[in-house]
Amino acid sequence: MIDLKIQGHGRFEKVGNYARVRRVGDHIYVAGTTAIEPSGEVHAPNDTYEQTRYILFERLPPLLAKVNAEMKHVVLTRGYLTDMSKAGDFVRAHGEAFVDILPVLTGIQVVLTRPVLMIELEFEAVVR
Repeated sequence: MIDLKIQGHGRFEKVGNYARVRRVGDHIYVAGTTAIEPSGEVHAPNDTYEQTRYILFERLPPLLAKVNAEMKHVVLTRGYLTDMSKAGDFVRAHGEAFVDILPVLTGIQVVLTRPVLMIELEFEAVVR
């Protein structure tokens, strides 16, 4: 059985002993992912739509590729939003990324680690 664990460069991954992405057999789990650029800066501060797009188009595809998966394999998205009044921006960007894929979608209001972060996304995928 496949068991792949991929750690990224997140500031909590090493301390917390967790993987950014884990594939166990056909199932893939992607930890909560924010719009932090490689420089450590927040992409599009205070902009839910642009942060969602950055996560979905720039961060998620390479993470999935590391465990031999693609966007079409995503079956569940959880969005953790700091402002539920911006849920429409999240849903719109999600729709642009998952045309004809139709993963299950949940949105939850939370507080994140930086005030300018608007969203954190978590994913589950299945490759068959």
